Amino acid sequence: MQNIVNLLFEAGMLKRTPRTGLQFLGTGSESVAEHAFRVTFIGYVLSRIEKDIDEAKLIKMCLLHDLHEARTGDLNYMNKKYVKVDEKKALKDLTKTLPFGDDISNSIEEFNSGKSKEALLANDADQLDLILMLKEKKDLGNKYADEWISFALKRLKTATARELAEKILATDSTHWWFEDKSDWWINGGNPRLK
Repeated sequence: MQNIVNLLFEAGMLKRTPRTGLQFLGTGSESVAEHAFRVTFIGYVLSRIEKDIDEAKLIKMCLLHDLHEARTGDLNYMNKKYVKVDEKKALKDLTKTLPFGDDISNSIEEFNSGKSKEALLANDADQLDLILMLKEKKDLGNKYADEWISFALKRLKTATARELAEKILATDSTHWWFEDKSDWWINGGNPRLK
């Protein structure tokens, strides 16, 4: 049980591990754990849209895909030009004492290989999270977001992800909560203020 408890503490480190690419975008901040949450949620959504998908496998890949970053940190594209991370060693050290370590390793290796339909969708979920975040930044005035979006779009592998990305880019990121522009925004639902 001690090794499992250690893993739980290690996974918690992702809440305090910043995603470093945003320093180049110039706005926003996000932890690896925040990223992993939305990637996992996107994976769930993709598993509901796509046919003949192993939902649990897809969601597990999304959840675990950046777990090694608790040990290595998150390297942005500029960092990766100069720094080589031994992700395999980090993953081996992370999983070697766990009774289900092979399950974690196999999921991450499958994600990285991109060979199964679930792995393609998990990788697309990773990019769709980036596209969603960039669209939010664009809607708030970040002038660099469009260029970043163009590269993220080129990384998408499935037709479903490309269709979803197209809809994301055509939707104002505030629409889900601010589409009802009624008197409610004036009186907060209080009939006495009408």
